[in-house]
Formats: sequence, C-alpha cells, structure tokens
Amino acid sequence: TSITSAKIHVNGVHLHYQQTGEGSHAVLLLPGMLGSGQTDFGPQLKSMNKQLFTIVAWDPRGYGQSIPPSRDFPPDFFERDAKDAVDLMQALKFKKFSLLGWSDGGITALIAAAKYPTLIHKLVVWGANTSVTQEDVRIYNGIRDVSKWSEKVKKPLEDMYGHKYFARTCEAWVDGISRFAEKSGGNICQELLPDIKCPTFIIHGEKDPLVPQAHAEYIHKHIKDSRLLLMPEGKHNLHLRFAEDFNRQVEDFLR
Repeated sequence: TSITSAKIHVNGVHLHYQQTGEGSHAVLLLPGMLGSGQTDFGPQLKSMNKQLFTIVAWDPRGYGQSIPPSRDFPPDFFERDAKDAVDLMQALKFKKFSLLGWSDGGITALIAAAKYPTLIHKLVVWGANTSVTQEDVRIYNGIRDVSKWSEKVKKPLEDMYGHKYFARTCEAWVDGISRFAEKSGGNICQELLPDIKCPTFIIHGEKDPLVPQAHAEYIHKHIKDSRLLLMPEGKHNLHLRFAEDFNRQVEDFLR
C-alpha cells in the first residue's frame, strides 16, 4: 500500500501527516523532539500490517513539514501537541484510535490518553518521561549543541530543517523541557497517569542514554494494569534499531 502525504487545517495551523494502510484499527504515530513521520517512523510506515491498521504519522506544529509556524516551547507545549494530535485524527474522521508515542511523542500520547479517554483505544509509549530531574537536565544539556551529534542522527534533521533552524530549535527545546525541573517534583504530567484507562504498553531500552529506566518504571507503576517490556540491547531509538521485533510486539498488543 502506498503512503500518502497531505496537510490539514487544525487549530489555526496546517498540520502535515502521512497515512498508509486500510485496516479498521486507526493508529497515530507521535514523533520525538524535532521529529516527523518521515524521520522517526520509516519502518513502521513501511512494515506495520496494512490490512489490520490504518497508520497515520504526524508532524507536530513547527516540526517536519508542519512549518510555519516556527516551533516554540511555551509551558503548555505538550498539552498543545496533545490537543493538536487528537483534533487532527478527528479532522481525518477517525472516531477512535490508538497512540504510539516515542520520547516527547510519548509524553504527548500520555497526556492525550488521560485527557481524551473516550477517543483512545490503546496506548504504546517508549522513551518517555513524566517528570524532569536534575540528572535529566544534565543529559539534555549534553545534546544542546547539535554540532556534537553523530552524523547519522544529525544528517536527516539537517536535511529537513537546514542547520540554523535545527540548531536553534534544539537549544529552545533544551530550555523548554529543562523548565519542568523547576516545578515541584519536576512534574510534567505525573498527576494524569491514574486517569489513563485504556490498555497501555510501555517499552524501554535498558541502554537508553537519554531516558533513565526509572521513568519507564514510574509510568508502569502509575497506570493501572499497564505492561512494561524492557529490551536489554535497546537504546532510545529501539523502534528503528530493532524495528522487526518492535513492530511484532506492538502489533500483538494492538490486536
């Protein structure tokens, strides 16, 4: 099945998305920081079961091809993304859908599942966190300067954004997410976890250098009846590095 690419007007912006498959089960893929459907979910768009699922991968506002506007990070940027994501799926006429959220997209997915429970069928998150510790701030500052990133990770983003927008937006993201550390307990959305009622699957790479495992364990502990899978060799991008295994695990859960 081919992958179609289009834009739709949602909440005052033109959001870009890719769509594939003709299954009755709709699934939205939510990318990470600076990410887009194209950069973050190639193996999922290509190989997830097109008979069972209709797969949509979106570019949040200011990311990927959802520019303009330029990306900014006000205190409620995760809530804004969650509303945009849900409203996008409703604009595409999906009554109920599942969420697959990676990293920042995982945080967005957790908020969406808590705030719009009647719309969300199932939830899968990996590389996500619901609070920001001082240790996390130290990790984020380690990636602030994009010139120090590996060529492999950097190149697709530089190709998409150009160096200047990429570098500036990464710095703005580090500042934006670090601000949560100043809140009580570093809270992003911890209080919302008990509100998540849909079946939830948390996946975590034991070698993730960006998100310590304690975050995945916290999410698991606070979402009733959730499942946690630890991948011993997985890093932050486990869905790309171990795409076949990841896709199989997720499809089994979504069935």
